[in-house]
Parts: sequence; structure tokens; C-alpha cells
Amino acid sequence: MSQSTAAVTDAGKSRAWTAQRIAFIGVSAALSFIAYEFFRVPNVFGTGSSFHLGNTFTALTAMLLDGVSGGLAGAIGLSMADILAGDPGYAVSTFILKFIIGIVCGLTAHRGFHLRSLRAKQTPRKKYLTAVIVSALSGLLVNVVTDPVIGYFRDRFIFGQPVQFVNYAVKIAAGVTLVNSLLSTVCAAVLYLALRPALEAGHLIPASGK
Repeated sequence: MSQSTAAVTDAGKSRAWTAQRIAFIGVSAALSFIAYEFFRVPNVFGTGSSFHLGNTFTALTAMLLDGVSGGLAGAIGLSMADILAGDPGYAVSTFILKFIIGIVCGLTAHRGFHLRSLRAKQTPRKKYLTAVIVSALSGLLVNVVTDPVIGYFRDRFIFGQPVQFVNYAVKIAAGVTLVNSLLSTVCAAVLYLALRPALEAGHLIPASGK
């Protein structure tokens, strides 16, 4: 594939949109959809917010590949969940929010910690675990702020919902998003630690040091 089709990754290097990368994003998007659609507590206190683990695969893909890939995986998978659930009005804001998660996680992982260059067996355990956990947590914590803020403007000015209800819903959404973020951080970190060696061995992700 020509250099003109390459994308700039969060590690500051260009990498082509290969079939393997696209397939990885597609699988992660599907897993995001499944985690949200089948493992969630919907409509918390009638606000439309849900407890779910869909963001896990946004952060995980960003750490394993790059922020753009992670953002696309979550944005596609969870926007599709909104559409199929009959809530297409939420799909646009969902796409933006999940893309932000992926970008922040990718930047933190690959520019902040240079996570790909760290080898689990050669890096002090505390340093390695800190890099993995903070990388996952970074974008998910940003989502604790961006989700209620974007949700407020969507519900108030696009959907035209009453201001009293929107204020109530935003407060609930902030708490629900915080819980989701903490749970997804744990899941993403555990999956990263378990999957990275096998995926590198199978040449499914860039190897350590690249």
C-alpha cells in the first residue's frame, strides 16, 4: 500500500491502513457493541444513561494499536448500538465521545509512556503496570467530563428537553460514566496484560520496540 494511504499514529509514526489493521478495528468495534448491548444496566433512573463495559475495547485498541484505531473501534461499535436500539439521535454524540477516548488513551500510551517500547519482562513491574493503567484511565476519565457536557448540549438544545430534567440527567450521567470508566479501566488493563504477548507473537499488532 502506498505511503499516501498511511495514517499518523500516536507514536508519531505512519502506518498504512492494512487489511489486518482494519480487521482489528472491526473486531474491536464488534466487541464494543456486544459489551454494551448484552452486558449493561440500561436507563439508570430514567435518564437514558447505562452501566456498561463498551468503552473497554476503545481503550484496549488504542493501547494495542494507536489512538485513531481505538477511537474508530469504539465510535463505530457504540454508535451502531445506538442506531440499532432506535436512538439514532445519540449516535453522533456517541461517535465523537468514543473517538475522543481513543485519541486520549493513544496519546497517553504511545507518546506519554511509549508503551509499545516497554517490555513486561524487562521493565520494573510497578512502572509497567502504572503505564498500562494510566494509559487506559486517561481517556476514560476525560469521558467523565466530556460525556455530561456534550450530553447537556445535545439534550437541551438539539432534543429540546426541559432544563430541569437535563440538569438532573447530567448529574446522573456523570456518576454513571465515572463507574463505567473505572470498571472499563480494570478490564482494559487486564486484557492488555493478557493479550499483548500473544498478539505480538502472532504478528497481529506492532511488536515491542516498534
